[in-house]
Amino acid sequence: MQKRIAIIGTGYVGLTTGVCLASVGHRVTCVDVVPERVAAIEKGQAPFYEPRLAELLTAERASGRLAATTKLDEAVAAADITFIAVGTPQSERGIDLSHVREAARQIGTVLRSASGYRAVVVKSTVVPGTTETLVRQMLEESSGRRAGEFGLCMNPEFLREGSAIDDFLNPDRIVIGQWDERSGQALAEIYQPFECPKIFTTPSNAEMMKYASNALLATLISFINEIAGLCETTPHTDVRAVLQGVQLDRRLT
Repeated sequence: MQKRIAIIGTGYVGLTTGVCLASVGHRVTCVDVVPERVAAIEKGQAPFYEPRLAELLTAERASGRLAATTKLDEAVAAADITFIAVGTPQSERGIDLSHVREAARQIGTVLRSASGYRAVVVKSTVVPGTTETLVRQMLEESSGRRAGEFGLCMNPEFLREGSAIDDFLNPDRIVIGQWDERSGQALAEIYQPFECPKIFTTPSNAEMMKYASNALLATLISFINEIAGLCETTPHTDVRAVLQGVQLDRRLT
């Protein structure tokens, strides 16, 4: 079933999400505050390089399923589901959630006068607890509605630079952190074309899964580099052969 989707933020995660969801049949409008970025997308030009992104962007612009705008209010008013995919930069003081907060405030303002059931999905990487606290509170304050009257989910991304399109279209799993069952089902309808395990859980669990996944991958890379270093100094050892044997251990799954 085709859905109308708004995606706030056209960075690496936002634009990849928008292009891929358009490619499976949804009508997507990407929103950004930078006019030059929006103009490039409208011309079918990817504002950054990612394999297959430019080709898919051109195709979906031509199909009419993908558009871009600076007008958040119009895009959200026309959408069944709105994704928050703005940046959450890190600093010495911690993660910066100001863009997430502002996006939630603006979306809530639109929801105040919107008819029908709408859902809001956090796609940005955020500290566990953010969706159920900061995002929910901002949406409720600016919309005058309570969560449940509108849908609320956290849907983390697991994309790798250099293979983001393939990762999105052929996912290992899709995590749906739902405020309530209705919220989760609204989001799940978007992912019907994807054949993979779909995990329904709480927003905080979904947020923690993203952090845990990042931490595990970083740990594995460090571990493999150490093993590779040992193999280089140990005669007659090959790191590829060693890891092949290690990976067959059922306790690692």
